[in-house]
Amino acid sequence: MPASRSTLAVLLAVTLVLALAPYLAVAQGAGAAAQPEPAAQPTTAGAASEQEPAVVTGVVLDGATLSPLAAATVASGAETAATGADGRFTVTLAPGDGELRVGADGYLETNVALEPAIAAAGGDLEILLFSNTFAETVEVVSAPLTVPERPSATPIVAEEVLEVAGAFDNIFRTLDTLPGVASTGDFGSRLAVRGGTPDQNLTMMDGVEIHNPYRLFGLVSAFNPETVERFELTAGGFGAAYGDRLSSLLIVDNRPGERDLTGSTSASVTDANIVFEGAAPGDGSWLLTGRRTYYDLVAGLVTDQNLPSFADLQLQANWTFGPGHRLSLFGLTSRENADFRFDPEDDEESGDTGGLVSAAGNDLGSLRFDAVLGNRATSRTIVSWYRNTELLDVDATFESSSRRSNAPDEESAAGSTSVVFDRDLSVRDLSLRQEFAFSASAAHTIDSGIELHQLASAARLSITGDRNEAVANPSSARGGTGLPDDLDSTLGGTRGGAWVQDRYTVTPWLSVEPGLRLEWSTVNGDAVLSPRFAATVLLPRSSRLRVAGGLYTQSPGYEKLIQSDYFFDLSPDVVSDLRHERSTHLVTGLEKDLGSDTLFRVEGYYKTFDDLIVGRLEPEAERLARVARYDFPADLQASVPSEAQITSIPENGGRGSAYGVDAYLVRSNPASRLAGWLSYAWGRADRDTYGLRYPFEYDRRHAFNAVGRIRIGRGWSVATTAQVATGFPYTPAVGLRVASDEDAGGRLVPARDAIGAPVYTVDLGGLAALQQGRLPYYARVDLRIANRPGGPSGRWSWYIEVINLLNRDNPVEVETSLAHDPDGPMPRIVESPTAGFPLIPSFGVRVRF
Repeated sequence: MPASRSTLAVLLAVTLVLALAPYLAVAQGAGAAAQPEPAAQPTTAGAASEQEPAVVTGVVLDGATLSPLAAATVASGAETAATGADGRFTVTLAPGDGELRVGADGYLETNVALEPAIAAAGGDLEILLFSNTFAETVEVVSAPLTVPERPSATPIVAEEVLEVAGAFDNIFRTLDTLPGVASTGDFGSRLAVRGGTPDQNLTMMDGVEIHNPYRLFGLVSAFNPETVERFELTAGGFGAAYGDRLSSLLIVDNRPGERDLTGSTSASVTDANIVFEGAAPGDGSWLLTGRRTYYDLVAGLVTDQNLPSFADLQLQANWTFGPGHRLSLFGLTSRENADFRFDPEDDEESGDTGGLVSAAGNDLGSLRFDAVLGNRATSRTIVSWYRNTELLDVDATFESSSRRSNAPDEESAAGSTSVVFDRDLSVRDLSLRQEFAFSASAAHTIDSGIELHQLASAARLSITGDRNEAVANPSSARGGTGLPDDLDSTLGGTRGGAWVQDRYTVTPWLSVEPGLRLEWSTVNGDAVLSPRFAATVLLPRSSRLRVAGGLYTQSPGYEKLIQSDYFFDLSPDVVSDLRHERSTHLVTGLEKDLGSDTLFRVEGYYKTFDDLIVGRLEPEAERLARVARYDFPADLQASVPSEAQITSIPENGGRGSAYGVDAYLVRSNPASRLAGWLSYAWGRADRDTYGLRYPFEYDRRHAFNAVGRIRIGRGWSVATTAQVATGFPYTPAVGLRVASDEDAGGRLVPARDAIGAPVYTVDLGGLAALQQGRLPYYARVDLRIANRPGGPSGRWSWYIEVINLLNRDNPVEVETSLAHDPDGPMPRIVESPTAGFPLIPSFGVRVRF
């Protein structure tokens, strides 16, 4: 039921008060409390003051990892001491000292209150320091192992993306090699993570939600690895600070510009980019980068076709104002376009005619302010404006391989398909995100915040040509028969979330993170309170046991359809009846450090999905009206699709589950001679819809990935990526039926070829046939050879690589076509693998100046 704003405000206030109440009592205490160990035979305070000054010893530890902090400062009224390599210190107290000031680079400075007995006796202390919420710029000479903070979290440094064979410098193609992650296609970047669809993945860049993280229909990522500091994918069980997605979280952190005036340029097979950076007035820096495709410029010299292309420009600036205060500005603009014409004179065999026009734009502006508030709290404020627009206009006639008669003459037997449609999708998002972190005590750090999105979106659709009968689900965004002929829909509203989370160190070996997130949307009037939980148990021999879980929700909106396989009419009168989609996660993992830069992890997960948005079935009146248009004789009635079909009108009619086990072994030191990772995933994902249970469209039972890079001699390296996986489910043809043509009166009559023979088309069956087939296995090997003249300090590098080295025809999809059958009255069905990468030679060069 719709929730009023006053109800939401009261609920949020009560939630925050209940969560913070246990810690408000220590608000006047230390930022990190001292945990005293018993001192032998303490003397009284008076006796101590009459004798020599007291001496206090102790150890300073990282509050999250409990590792010793070297070179931390511990100041009393008498002196300032520094901790040794083991984190231990000894400091003399001045008479009447009641506290110590403790600090370290990158950590919150802390005042530690001393009980009189401890101060007098010179007891031994254990002091925990907690890091600032934003990263300092550091030079990494030999990178240590990066240990994720939660289960299913996998950090990737940008340098790894630039070295992975077959990645095209695209982070999404690198993520595809991680366990539990499956790319939905070779030529795109959309990912299915542990039984979730691509629209259920959340992408955040510098705290801003990115609704369209792709360029060129997914061939290229929106993120430039040259300017990104870190990627981190959490495949499930992410914390309460993030929401409105059911499946995964990708965090992208851009690096600040260098203060020395420098630059670099690079080119790959898809695009070229240039980067400039330097010092800004005051204590600041700036970074400017531009990217553009260049193959379209080269092709323009020999053809008048406007091939798909993109160009983007990105500018960011950062200023530091005293200790712990930073202001960041970010701006991005991107444009894509294509104007491609099909001319039968250029391809006499196909006879395709018509054209395709597409245009897309992405614009983003954001302002972020990070601040340390006293000794115990930090704040981050992010204000952003984002706009995504997409236009696709197709008016063409293609030869149809799935529609023909059984005439032996291909020219007269082959059918044609008229594809005429316009689609226009736009999203504007004005957002505010406010984060607070408060160190309530040595054991408790409270994270809280709120985010608001003022959304304005629109979808316009016009289809006057033939529908795509080759897709099994009529609500498919690829021109399914269930899409409306004409739609002009606008949707606006406010989506919000508020959260609170406690990072609680229960003991030196146990930490927990209970959290609570409230999400609401005025689009459908729904509000959901989602509990979240995570725990880490430190085990002997550098091992950790991690557990995470919670409730995750997703609101309806056109911004989700940018990455969806299906299209729904989300007009206000329709979407108001929808509820938030829901998913419950449970993740358990065991990690072990195998040396300073090697990690092994095995995880098991279980997910449920409820209230999933699917297209509703035709009501009986609509079904009868559709069937009544067919004017087929009695002997062809079996060719009339009389079963109720899926429409583009949404409803919360889907459920499902996903479970599996992932294994991951990584050596992550970029400076080492050998680096890379191995991953294996076993999983199963199912959906329950329309009273049927069938495999999830991206259900992948087994997947193995090997990604490696070895340095050979001075400046040379060889990288390879090998992938082997079982195939996705698909809907195979169950037979043939006579195709239909629309006559002058709007009736659907049996289609005939030029000599009067019936024209057939593929019959994919009804609902019971969905996803009942399984594609053959997928296997691909990519190889890259790179060289940096001058070694690691060299200013330029180049590489050559081969995608799909073995030239295997991988079945990413199956194309079902019809061929002449000389032994029968109807054509025969032919299934061919398609949509996989062919053997592609590639190259790249980078120059730094």
